[in-house]
Amino acid sequence: MKQDSLYMAKAIALAKKGRYTTDPNPRVGCILVKDHKIIAEGWHKKAGQGHAEVNALKQVSDTKGSTAYVTLEPCSHYGKTPPCCEALIKANVARVVVAMQDPNPLVAGQGLKKLQQAGVDVCCGVLEEDAKLLNQGFIKRMTKGLPFIRSKLAMSLDGRTAMASGESQWITGKESRQDVQRLRAASSAILTGINTVLADDPSLNARVERDVLQPIRIVLDSQLQMPCDAKMRLLEGRCLILTCSKDKIKKQFLEQAGFEVFVLAELKERLDLTAVFLFLAKQQINEVLVETGAILNGALLEAGLVDEWVIYMATVILGDKGRGLFNIPTLQIMADKKELHLKQNRQVGNDLKLTFS
Repeated sequence: MKQDSLYMAKAIALAKKGRYTTDPNPRVGCILVKDHKIIAEGWHKKAGQGHAEVNALKQVSDTKGSTAYVTLEPCSHYGKTPPCCEALIKANVARVVVAMQDPNPLVAGQGLKKLQQAGVDVCCGVLEEDAKLLNQGFIKRMTKGLPFIRSKLAMSLDGRTAMASGESQWITGKESRQDVQRLRAASSAILTGINTVLADDPSLNARVERDVLQPIRIVLDSQLQMPCDAKMRLLEGRCLILTCSKDKIKKQFLEQAGFEVFVLAELKERLDLTAVFLFLAKQQINEVLVETGAILNGALLEAGLVDEWVIYMATVILGDKGRGLFNIPTLQIMADKKELHLKQNRQVGNDLKLTFS
């Protein structure tokens, strides 16, 4: 029904309010409608706090006969909060319209089944694709055991990311840099390589003017070259170093400095990148934003691990001596070329933002 789509669109807009704060939980919105009027609305704000349905229900006393529009199947299990499907049943809601089934194996249709068994009219699949876009990372982690991986790059018109010396600040304009901060804020984690840390000493935090759960900072450091006084260790939130080094003394020094150090599998004397992202999913990380140089981006491209490439193209020329986007030594002939698929392009300030899969 057209009316269902309209109300679900409002619920999805509510869910987006939790874009920066809900990790590791999904972003969910809920609207309660009675007699063709919205009587309450809610969204999930933070893990451990009330879910969207509960936040909506507590705003109104008489919900008998109402319809609940929820962007994700109401949960059916006890976690940090009681099951939402039971709360809806107790509230005498007559109908529940859901955008998509929960991919979490602990739910996966059980919430819908419980509602139906209680006599609630259930409809699932309204604006499903829009709802899936809200929680790409949560869905992928639940179904494939991997986070959604997005790599952010900035380049000149002639495809250079830095001068030959490594100087790169700033290729893009202020508007693009602000857009990147929003990308960071919406990510569960920001990942970089040790070469980037040694060159730039980055903070890897999100600088936005609103409430944000700071992303986890992750450094891939095969040989444990991480400086104990790196700037990122002083900031809010977790800072992980992933390595394949067996040097227990270096590991101890870094842990004493405040880093969490994990030893993972190696592949050709470097970290096994697949093992890295499987590990991050087990850390309940939904979305990883990669901000790194040509070597690691080249390895990720070759491994086929990145779901989305976000490239900011500035209207500047850096010349043929500048550094490129990807280091792929094995790519020698045209038949081996890597093909990306353009999903979206838009202007950001004087730059062009290109999104590829």
